[in-house]
Amino acid sequence: MRIVIAGASGMLGTDLQAAFVGQDATALGRADLDVTDLEAVRTAVAGHDVVINAAAYTKVDDAESNEAAAYAVNALGAKNLAIAAREAGAKLVQVSTDYVFDGAATTPYAEDAPRDPISAYGRTKAAGEVFALTEHPGGTYVVRTAWLYGAHGPNFAATMVRLAGSHETVSVVTDQLGQPTWTADLADQIRLLLESDTPAGVYHGTNSGQCSWFEFAKAIFAEIGLDPERVLPTDSSTFVRPAPRPAYSVLGHDRWAAVGLPEMRDWRVALRAAIASRVVPVSVN
Repeated sequence: MRIVIAGASGMLGTDLQAAFVGQDATALGRADLDVTDLEAVRTAVAGHDVVINAAAYTKVDDAESNEAAAYAVNALGAKNLAIAAREAGAKLVQVSTDYVFDGAATTPYAEDAPRDPISAYGRTKAAGEVFALTEHPGGTYVVRTAWLYGAHGPNFAATMVRLAGSHETVSVVTDQLGQPTWTADLADQIRLLLESDTPAGVYHGTNSGQCSWFEFAKAIFAEIGLDPERVLPTDSSTFVRPAPRPAYSVLGHDRWAAVGLPEMRDWRVALRAAIASRVVPVSVN
């Protein structure tokens, strides 16, 4: 496969480069490719078999007052890549998010659940899904993910370790549920998806299981040898932010079984492996 990775300098993009090492992969960061420029996208995609779109406007709170800027990248950028992929006869992997849902569910969201975003970021990512699936229906793989952490960008796990070095206790919300997902696992799952020649459509790329942010923080503390009782429970009213967060971000994985592929491993197992790999810092100094 000749692969082009858009958004290759980000946390997921960097792990995607590692997942496809040894293959003919072109890594394009923001400085290399403006996904809002259709002609530039066409030039970058031409001659490739696979396009992975990890480029995104991910400043969730800023998007509330800059929705047009977020839309340009998250929606129009996805549309441009889908058009270029279709014209090149290439597959498109459009990385998306749990924010396309309203978070009001009590059971895992199925891959075909109706989109109902409650934030500007969610609206722009939902629009990107629709554009990609409409412009290139036979070759688009929407891979929704959530609660990402990894070695190559700011994330919750690294923040918890940093705070442990400067605070005796940390307060973390108990009323938001989701699936902590290691970017290296997601990158490997995307590689598996492409190498298995599975049908196009929507897939949920999250580590399995579920927990609250509070439970995730306690697990991080425990895994790096700190007292998990230093993590104190609170609720979302303590941390008021411009963009509403989905209260329930658990994504169902039925599509993997339907195409004969395993779902991603449990988030606890992944966290343990990430810490053993020094992806999550083990020192609080």
